[in-house]
Amino acid sequence: MNTSQEVHPDPKLEKRTRRRFGAAEKQRLLAEFDTLGHGEKGAWLRRQGLFAAQFSAWRKELREHGTSGLAPKPTGRKPADPRDHQIDVLKRENAKLAKRARVAEALVDLQKKVLTLIEMAESEESKS
Repeated sequence: MNTSQEVHPDPKLEKRTRRRFGAAEKQRLLAEFDTLGHGEKGAWLRRQGLFAAQFSAWRKELREHGTSGLAPKPTGRKPADPRDHQIDVLKRENAKLAKRARVAEALVDLQKKVLTLIEMAESEESKS
């Protein structure tokens, strides 16, 4: 194989991770950004690898929730509420019992019909 045509991946690009900022780091970056002049902000954002939208979101969180709003949020699925599990269990049990009640009512109706047929057959035998 010709080694001149082999592609060698850049190790820096192979493992990319999302950057996470703590509350103190976000506050420091916001303060540093606010001290910059109008023409310097875009270049500073590019050097830091950040976006203006991040700063808008951070400012909104700071305004609405204070410094606790800047703390990193837990990732992944929210933990399930145990009451939801209990509700699901009770719904399944209710459906099962409702089905048993329908079957029992159908059996009682069938017994009544069979008894009516037997009585009719007995009355016809007694007539003959």
